Amino acid sequence: MTARLCWVAIFGTAFGWVEAAVVVYLRRIVYPEGFALPLAPIEPELALVELVREAATLIMLAAVAMLAGLTRWQRFAAFLVAFGIWDLVYYLGLKLTLDWPASPAEWDVLFLLPWPWLGPVYAPATAAALMVVFGALVFRREEEHPGHADRWSWALGAAGASVLLATWLYDLEAALHGAVPQPYPVGWFLLGAGLLAACGTRFMTTR
Repeated sequence: MTARLCWVAIFGTAFGWVEAAVVVYLRRIVYPEGFALPLAPIEPELALVELVREAATLIMLAAVAMLAGLTRWQRFAAFLVAFGIWDLVYYLGLKLTLDWPASPAEWDVLFLLPWPWLGPVYAPATAAALMVVFGALVFRREEEHPGHADRWSWALGAAGASVLLATWLYDLEAALHGAVPQPYPVGWFLLGAGLLAACGTRFMTTR
């Protein structure tokens, strides 16, 4: 691992802990009786603050990736590593401070843009682990053999990301109206994760 990628990992780790700390405070303020779906709505002013904070989080992760990478694919790979580590450390931080989640199958609100993403913890954690592994591999590969993704890599990556996003965004009733979430579509999640793994493998082996 190069020094630049090490610093990306360090940033992701520290930023993940900051994210966990923020959520600890939020849950104490907004859900003092416990966090579980379906959730009661939060105040509009606080919701707006959260939306802007999440957008700022993406900008910060992208900014670090732009500084770390020398090519566009290295920058993209650095973003994957930073985002993946940030997400994994975030859940680790919640487990250490709140003893939450009780199990990887516990439901969580994953993101708020453009509307709340819902899913069991193992889903974003698995996606984050894939991001770290393939992001690090692509980053190193780009140092030795700068290249570009072929159309199959693009197709596999776009399909995998779309399927995963669909599993987190499909339940509009629960996301927008505080209803009990429908059973999570595990089969579709496995398909999306498999497509992303195939994308990373093809990119690593095709030049």
